[in-house]
Amino acid sequence: MSEILKFHFDIDGSDFSSAGAASVMVKKKLRQLSYDPEIIRKVSIAMYEGEINMVIHANGGTADVEIHDEEIIIILSDNGPGIADVELAMQEGYSTARDSIRNLGFGAGMGFPNMKKYTDHLQVDTALGVGTTVTMKVKL
Repeated sequence: MSEILKFHFDIDGSDFSSAGAASVMVKKKLRQLSYDPEIIRKVSIAMYEGEINMVIHANGGTADVEIHDEEIIIILSDNGPGIADVELAMQEGYSTARDSIRNLGFGAGMGFPNMKKYTDHLQVDTALGVGTTVTMKVKL
């Protein structure tokens, strides 16, 4: 392919019904480009989990996806509260989601664990009161 394909999405943090729309669009694009279904699954799950986290905790943000010859890079950025303890946030079942979010079926504490599980590289850059940028890579 050699040409890098880039996609940018604004993630609306005020509407749960649109959460995951960007990952669905990326999934469709990867299918159109005939990527391996397992790669599509990994990218879709990791990106969806990140989108949901941005909606739950940060009032939205942005998602940028780059498709390279060797890997797919997903960069999720927000201006939310930041993450106080990234190591703790990586533990299965740990969640700071409000009860109202949990009642909707979200906030089970699997976001970061799934993002790590389905990617080959996960980096979390965060600052309290400033926001968080999550960079994920899936090798092709």
